[in-house]
Amino acid sequence: MTSSRRSLSRRSLLKAMAAAPYVLAAASLGKAGQPAPSNRLTMGLVGLGSMGLRHVNGFVQEPDCRILAVCDVDAPRRYAAAEAVNKACGNTDCAAIGDFRELFARADIDTVCLAVPDHWHSIVAIQAARAGKHIYGEKPLALTISEGRAMVREVQRTGCVWETGSWQRSTAHFRRACALVRSGRIGRLKRVLVGIGSGSAIGPQPAMPVPPGFDYDTWLGPAPEAPYTEKRCHWNFRWILDYSGGQVTDWGAHHIDIAHWGMNADNTGPVEVWGRGEFPSDGLWDAAVHFHFECRYAGGLVLEVADAKTYPEGVRFIGDGGEVFVSRADMRTQPAALLRERLGPGEMDLGGRRSENRQGHRRDFLDCVRTNSLPIAPIEAAHRSITVAHLGNIAMILGRKVRWDPQREEFLDDPAASRMLQRPMRSPWHI
Repeated sequence: MTSSRRSLSRRSLLKAMAAAPYVLAAASLGKAGQPAPSNRLTMGLVGLGSMGLRHVNGFVQEPDCRILAVCDVDAPRRYAAAEAVNKACGNTDCAAIGDFRELFARADIDTVCLAVPDHWHSIVAIQAARAGKHIYGEKPLALTISEGRAMVREVQRTGCVWETGSWQRSTAHFRRACALVRSGRIGRLKRVLVGIGSGSAIGPQPAMPVPPGFDYDTWLGPAPEAPYTEKRCHWNFRWILDYSGGQVTDWGAHHIDIAHWGMNADNTGPVEVWGRGEFPSDGLWDAAVHFHFECRYAGGLVLEVADAKTYPEGVRFIGDGGEVFVSRADMRTQPAALLRERLGPGEMDLGGRRSENRQGHRRDFLDCVRTNSLPIAPIEAAHRSITVAHLGNIAMILGRKVRWDPQREEFLDDPAASRMLQRPMRSPWHI
């Protein structure tokens, strides 16, 4: 049987198993109340840094999910992750793999969790979709707008289930805040203010020997060649524009996503973007440290995004009849009585999903794979929200206003901005 036919067979089996959301009958349970092996979704994880290890620790707790393989270009990380999986599950067979293509080629893996640096997102996601895997993919969706759209097309073409790691959508107070806004409780929405943390800077760094077991050339992958130095890789990649978009895309992926959810803008974007940013003049890290940009949408609604010098972290929705502010810490309203406002089930659905996923964002992904349903953080929504961050970076780097067509996803009469829709990829990597 070919790999594509195996993928289709797995999907057909999963659909047949999914007559209802996640409920396992007693007859399907194995020892100690665990699902029998035939009723478990199998998973491989690619990228085992901070978020990747959190996903290992999270998915291993789901009784109907069995992790068969972990993958990272850093050998100590992948062996430690495989050992953690085996210890948690009482097994010895979790594979530690260095090349994600080997993991994707395994016909016994149904789902993958991707938590690689941003410059790798599009390549691994597209290859995972083509391999017939269902995907939990970390935010921000992609390094560029063009790569993000290519990912959306491939997910739609293959029909795989995609959940973006924008987990704030699976928390009750973020959902309630957006429901209050979308149900008209603050009147007509006029302005949305997004506050995220400031960026970071560092001076020039010396070239260093590559640590044993770290495949640095593959870590660079499609990015330009550059000498190894400790502060370039792993967590710190996010401060370097060759690999990420700084804090604008890192935290912007979370709070702009919530702003778009409340604005009911999951399928559109701004028409004009302008702002200013403070970029380091030297040193290894070159993404904006401070920033403030504004986006105007058709109809006049304005979304502002700024660092902590301007706005507190979170999202503030301003209407002509009240306000809602929501952050990870709390939710506040004006008038205060809005906090006690009763909302009907239909008002809390926000696109057909239930008001709160009691078992978390990862649980939502597994449930949607079983039921072949659209997750609470679908890929199109993730693409549209991170596009705002990319447009902000482009406008700030150019130092002027840019005009954008959100339907065609093109800049209007702006060759310089258009060249920034994509980045060249170092051979042999491509999408």
